Amino acid sequence: MSLEKPKSAPLAYENPQFLNGPDGRSLRVMAEYIEPLARFRREQIQDTVVFFGSARFHNHDDAEKNLVSVQENGEGVPAGEQKAALKRAEAVVDMARYYEDARRLAYLLTEWSIQIPARRHRFVVTTGGGPGIMEAANLGAKEAGGKTIGLNIHLPFEQAPNPYVTPSLNFEFHYFFMRKFWFAYLAKALVIFPGGFGTLDELFEILTLAQTEKLAKKILVVIYGREYWNRIMNFQAMADAGVISPEDLSLFRFADTPEEGFACLREGLTKYHLGEPPKRAAQEVTPEIAKTRP
Repeated sequence: MSLEKPKSAPLAYENPQFLNGPDGRSLRVMAEYIEPLARFRREQIQDTVVFFGSARFHNHDDAEKNLVSVQENGEGVPAGEQKAALKRAEAVVDMARYYEDARRLAYLLTEWSIQIPARRHRFVVTTGGGPGIMEAANLGAKEAGGKTIGLNIHLPFEQAPNPYVTPSLNFEFHYFFMRKFWFAYLAKALVIFPGGFGTLDELFEILTLAQTEKLAKKILVVIYGREYWNRIMNFQAMADAGVISPEDLSLFRFADTPEEGFACLREGLTKYHLGEPPKRAAQEVTPEIAKTRP
């Protein structure tokens, strides 16, 4: 009686059922640390400046076209709905200034940073890789001739990467917490433009880490647009109520123009991050993981 020769079992690291199942989760998480780390080393990225803000903002030209479209297509629409649609379109035009400001600020920052004498790229503009403020910042950095990073997230409703991210620095994550890790790990500064829940989440996560001294480095926080943020948040009221210390108000600065924002960034980045002696390339990324717990 002859027995059929058994088929070879698949190698564990080539077994999709294992890798994509619950038992492979730790490997998938580790992959979202190791693969970006390898790419950042290969692309010689030393540190970043992260731009956060709404994905719903448009550039000024597109916002104006949308307003005209709403005005022209209002016939036959109930008056209440037409009024609401027009109000939203007018708000889009008003908020488009933040798109243009993010683009300009990213340009100024990148134009300055690429002139810094260093073996690795300093203060690279980084975003979530999507539309709105993210697109604007990536566009501004690209226009200035610098590299620019996009840390996208895989969602059921597609958020396609914007076309201005440097292709070799275009990332897509499954796990939100690993994406957040890479936002904070290399960051030397955050620029917080007007935004919604996601923007607030990122802002307060970094402020909490700074407040509780869980960061081994100084991360500058520039909150852009007093007019918007004063309507959304009252930081002074938090200090007055005793839920934060008065000193916590020094964890961030406000800016209202690209030039003012750039001045804040250049001053802080120079003071805290350009006075250190150069380090060996292999040591510039890896040691901080033991000290920084974003």
